[in-house]
Amino acid sequence: MSAPYQSPIAPGRSWYEDSVVRPEYPALDGSLDVDVVVVGGGFTGLSAGLHLARAGVRVAVVEQHRFGDGASGRNGGQMGTGQRLWPMEIEAEYGFERSKALFDIAEDAKAHLFDFIETNGIDADLRRGQLSVVHRRRYLKDYQAQVEDLATRYGYPHASYMDAEETADRLGSRRYFGGIRDTGTGHLNPMKLVVNTARVAAETGALLFENTTVERLDRREGRIVAKTAAGDIRAERALLAVNAYGQGLEPSVDAHVMPIGSFIGASEPLSEPDRVLPGGESCDDSRFVVRYFRKSVDGRLLFGGREAYTSAAGDIGKHIRKQIAEVYPHLKDVRLTHAWGGSVGITMERLPYVRSLAPGVTTIGGFSGHGVMLANFAGRLYAERVAGNRDRLAEFERLRIPAFPGGRRMRAPLLFLAMTWFSLRDRL
Repeated sequence: MSAPYQSPIAPGRSWYEDSVVRPEYPALDGSLDVDVVVVGGGFTGLSAGLHLARAGVRVAVVEQHRFGDGASGRNGGQMGTGQRLWPMEIEAEYGFERSKALFDIAEDAKAHLFDFIETNGIDADLRRGQLSVVHRRRYLKDYQAQVEDLATRYGYPHASYMDAEETADRLGSRRYFGGIRDTGTGHLNPMKLVVNTARVAAETGALLFENTTVERLDRREGRIVAKTAAGDIRAERALLAVNAYGQGLEPSVDAHVMPIGSFIGASEPLSEPDRVLPGGESCDDSRFVVRYFRKSVDGRLLFGGREAYTSAAGDIGKHIRKQIAEVYPHLKDVRLTHAWGGSVGITMERLPYVRSLAPGVTTIGGFSGHGVMLANFAGRLYAERVAGNRDRLAEFERLRIPAFPGGRRMRAPLLFLAMTWFSLRDRL
């Protein structure tokens, strides 16, 4: 009996991998001519491939390892509302009109994902509701203002403010002081979404290849050439959808999208599941180094609470169990059946990095922990652009995303120092 599959690019085996059968797709064998080559088989790449194929475009999606090995198949599964930053934060930088446009795109992304799951009969363990809770009393007024702003100025009626008692009742813990309940969003099993997006893409006509490394992009006789050890893929256009896992392929992406480690643990099925999140919502808290957790469909606690800005994962389970005990003291001895990690692509502004790097070459990534919803939709927006329909992707291209300071050698140490400071501030 062969050993369970272990992702070569991320530590630990995730519970998601044991919740679904992942079909294997072939590696590229020989050269190929297509209209579009998509590098990266996560949410963005697979969605782009599906929607391009649906529009009659001949497209190849190429993944270095297996679909779902990166952040798309290993994340917290929470969808959220809006962009990674609150609308008020974006408005302070770009004004109300731009902020509202970005919020509306995010709502379109949410509606797209709900519709995609329903239309294609996908079992992705989708459940509705999210709690965003406050770990310091001084943040309560900001959360109250957020709810009012969403309702009165952004046309979003699904968020309500929770006082301490309601928060404790809905959370099953008195660790937090209040927060926001959002009934207009939800959470899901990301690996099931990856597997089924790949399935629909293949059925639609996209050419899917796993275990195929694109070494570089060249240009020859007016066409883009994706070089691999097995052959060349020649195309009119190329999409780089590598996010946190494309280091060394394109200098501009390296400079603007930083991989950070994020780690999750899955408990054994809880003996008293109704004591934790009895309404079935997901939860995130107000820390800069955020903690996020929810229950699986079989009553496990899935808890993500540790970000790392160096390559060392350490004892994932030890750190996760400690944080679980802080929120749910009665679970201090809970057994973790799985503990895993992976890299998330972040930007300085915590907003997506979308750019045209050269004629015909586009990069999309840097969703900064908000990719379940936005990454899928960004793939569709790219397909819209190629097909000559609406160009909503341009709204992301207009964002001002600075490069990380320090260049390739110093940016990771500088980011580590900054995040250490933020982590200390979370505890004050």
